[in-house]
Amino acid sequence: MMHGKKVVAIIPARFASTRFPGKPLVDLGGKPMIQRTYERVKEVEGFDRIVIATDDQRIFDVAVGFGAEVMMTADTHLTGTDRCAEVLSRLGETVDYVVNIQGDEPFIEPEQLREVASGFASGAPVLTLIKKITDTETLFNTNAPKVICDQEGHALYFSRQTIPFLRGVEPSEWLNRHTFYKHIGLYAYRADILPGLSALKPTSLELAESLEQLRWIQNCIQIKAIETQFETIGIDSPEDLEKIQKMGLI
Repeated sequence: MMHGKKVVAIIPARFASTRFPGKPLVDLGGKPMIQRTYERVKEVEGFDRIVIATDDQRIFDVAVGFGAEVMMTADTHLTGTDRCAEVLSRLGETVDYVVNIQGDEPFIEPEQLREVASGFASGAPVLTLIKKITDTETLFNTNAPKVICDQEGHALYFSRQTIPFLRGVEPSEWLNRHTFYKHIGLYAYRADILPGLSALKPTSLELAESLEQLRWIQNCIQIKAIETQFETIGIDSPEDLEKIQKMGLI
């Protein structure tokens, strides 16, 4: 399943959140969100370890309670990538890839993790998922980052704006005239480059768009994009939770 690679899955989870404090512990049909995310990841065979990484004792205790391996990490990390880098430095073993699964993805499809794993054979420094956009709401939603790629599937640029811009075409016709892709925020990092990724300083493009992956591109680190057919349902606010309840997912 992991194409001969030794792979560790890390689930960063923090309690503090501007829009949804305590999100990893919110109840989803009788289980905390972080447990549902962990159980989804466990459905995939081949991970050498699955580690929940947090800076909050409440999340730590809950994760221990449902039997997960959990590591307390620094509370100064600004990104999940930084938290993954700390866990990697403390594992005490050599691995080939680290997969970063956000703790607020309780409905992540196990097949998406297998799709990311399909890219391990390429030796790419960073792997991520993209999905074809099929509706205008997503196409023009600045909370749904878009991506354009080269002919070999490497990301050229990510933006909250719709890219590319179709000159001379009415927005209502854009989906009929071009194939657009949105970014799915699931990453796999080659273990030998992860410490360097975490050490990079924020760049002008990252600060402009508030997209961490632009820091890597601006530092000439290739990101291999793999297309998925599966939708990811993230929970970023209490309103998202209400939508999921209405959808009957919990």
